[in-house]
Amino acid sequence: MMRKTDFAFWTFLMMAVLAGATTVLNVSRTYSATSPNSELYRQLDLFGDVFERVRSDYVEKPDDAMLVESAINGMLAALDPHSSYMSPKNYRDMQVQTRGEFGGLGIEVTMENGVVKVVSPIDDTPAAKAGILANDLITHLDNEQISGLTLEQAVEKMRGPVNTPITLTVVRKGKDEPFDIKVVRDVIRINAVKARAEDDIAYIKITTFNEQTHTNLVKAIDEQKKAIGDRLRGYIIDLRNNPGGLLDQAIAVSDDFLDKGAIVLTKGRNNEETQRAQARPGEAVEGKPVVVLINGGSASASEIVAGALQDHKRATVIGTRSFGKGSVQTIIPLGSNGAIRLTTARYYTPSNRSIQAKGIDPDIQIEEELPDELKGKVVEKPRGEASLRGHLANPDAKNGDKGAEPAAEGTEKKPEESGSSSYVPKEPEKDTQLQYALSFLRGTATGPAVAKPADAPAANPAEPGKETPVPN
Repeated sequence: MMRKTDFAFWTFLMMAVLAGATTVLNVSRTYSATSPNSELYRQLDLFGDVFERVRSDYVEKPDDAMLVESAINGMLAALDPHSSYMSPKNYRDMQVQTRGEFGGLGIEVTMENGVVKVVSPIDDTPAAKAGILANDLITHLDNEQISGLTLEQAVEKMRGPVNTPITLTVVRKGKDEPFDIKVVRDVIRINAVKARAEDDIAYIKITTFNEQTHTNLVKAIDEQKKAIGDRLRGYIIDLRNNPGGLLDQAIAVSDDFLDKGAIVLTKGRNNEETQRAQARPGEAVEGKPVVVLINGGSASASEIVAGALQDHKRATVIGTRSFGKGSVQTIIPLGSNGAIRLTTARYYTPSNRSIQAKGIDPDIQIEEELPDELKGKVVEKPRGEASLRGHLANPDAKNGDKGAEPAAEGTEKKPEESGSSSYVPKEPEKDTQLQYALSFLRGTATGPAVAKPADAPAANPAEPGKETPVPN
């Protein structure tokens, strides 16, 4: 991670840039006269020269702050695909996502034909209590038209301080005229864990790793124990299409299924930055069998959980190869100027294997069959970490790969690999991976352990042109 002294210098430098390029030149040259890093400061002189030339000669007067923000973005984007600058608004949005709660209405929405469409109201929220229904179309917010706004802008207007009212103008099928519904905002919690009983098996889907995930998982496990009772055979933990989230939550979730041993190792630039997370005694599932489902959309924190349980042979991993994001990002606040997301470490599974640009290979590989209507609409090659431009190399990659270390004598290094299909059917009865997992836990699974190659096309089950539903 960047030292505080280094960070203070860069902050000072950027403030100087906003004040004028001449200041930048004077600062850098003063440092270069006494510093061993003279080449670095010559490069900073170059930045100042270019900045001043753009300000003075560009065809239109540029925005100084925009130029600096773009320079920061370019610097971070050149490092790897996951390092980035977050504006103050983006930083606030990220905090909402990781907290898993915000002031809002309690509806999942998307944009359709220029208006907001309700995908579904969330149970026991202000929207549900006020009578908002699925498929309602929201045309006005406090009498102001939504037309012309993006989905993000509309959601921003619907969110707000708790106990403040907002009036929604709704068009509903079966009603002749639009009508208004007044809703008072409240604290909305994003439940990252959904569970149900599949007869004698507890099925638990984890959609993201936010601050509520571990708590919600423990609650879901307890509820399923009570619902299924003595018939409970085991658990299916569905991590498919889970993009990850908070590292500490991945560790806590893994710990729910382990009672000893390492969970994950994180290794930074220097050896002293290596950290190891250990499991504590006791399991939430009391030793019951566990299956973990993964696919090409399982990334980061999802891969930490799958890798830890696989290495300890505590769970059987079923599905297709995961995304392969084996790096850790640290959020560094910049006061009122937002924050930067900086890659500061790689993580390793308990057996000391890096999944960066490789992913987790399942113990039992099962491919989902794409429906006919999707076969012509998917990309030819599944996207994974290895396909991202500028990705960090896997330190155990085969010689010749980008940034690969030399292979130790007598060892063979495997090449980096792309991701796999991310398609999951909506109907449980058509979900081949889920049905195999149920049969596996019941001891009735038949057929080969490897059904198909993992390099099947990746599918996006959303309709073309439709946006992913956003909770608010």
